[in-house]
Amino acid sequence: MPDPSFIFAQSLSGLTAAMYLFLIASGLSLIFGVLRVLNFAHGSFYMLGAYGAYQLVQWLGTGHGRFWWATLGAALGVAILGGLVERLLFRYLYGKEELYQLLFTYALVLILSDVAKIFWGTQQKSVSRPPGLTGSFSLFGTTVPYYNLFILLLSPAIALGFWFVLRRTRAGRFIRAAALDRETLGALGVNVDRLYLGVFMLGSFLGGLGGALVTPVKSIVPGMDTEMIVEAFIVVVIGGLGSFWGTFLGALIYGQVLSFGILFVPRFSIFSVFALMAAVLIIRPWGLLGKPLK
Repeated sequence: MPDPSFIFAQSLSGLTAAMYLFLIASGLSLIFGVLRVLNFAHGSFYMLGAYGAYQLVQWLGTGHGRFWWATLGAALGVAILGGLVERLLFRYLYGKEELYQLLFTYALVLILSDVAKIFWGTQQKSVSRPPGLTGSFSLFGTTVPYYNLFILLLSPAIALGFWFVLRRTRAGRFIRAAALDRETLGALGVNVDRLYLGVFMLGSFLGGLGGALVTPVKSIVPGMDTEMIVEAFIVVVIGGLGSFWGTFLGALIYGQVLSFGILFVPRFSIFSVFALMAAVLIIRPWGLLGKPLK
């Protein structure tokens, strides 16, 4: 048996990966839950958030607080791009079959990937950790970077914040109503088109934010979008498409299964995640916390 401190380190590593995944997958799940669009291009928003943060750091420098401005600026830039994409393209996908949505959004992935290569090339990019979060501390014999601890605290805080918005605010009630019956909500005088635009921009913001925050711990390379969207889809399938807390649970399960799979059966670590997803689809096709579509 491995040393307990090593097991704790693996669990912490899986938890950190899960929090990154949650930030990205929550935007994907939100868009599907309200707009009923399978946005395969969500991974491209994650990639553009990473490249945007890198570019802003190059312009602003690495001084105190500038990384956070770069992160916020990149996420907002991706949100604006998402708004343009929704108004010009995605609005024509509402009500279409899932196959058309996947084909269309995959074409958008290819386009945005080539755009990123034109602007930033194909070489790896990286961003230094922000001042104040460059060190680490020891916990139960495990070295924990301060930046990882920040991510571990930030993601649950965002989850609670969005839960509050969705459950305790007027805008949240409109969003939940739009997910259930768009026509009735529109008949009550709510501008559903504007609501859809806001939801899509919010989901894009979360994707861009996840990409910007991952830059200090992961290389920025072309192709990171397709890798991430596969992981995000696994998370939302396990937790339940359209379920916010299901996405959180799915990310936690994915992170731990992958982390301990690498520890105990390295050759089959990826297989274990897909096997888990297959088991969930067989036993509960709508996910652990999702609801069957009528």
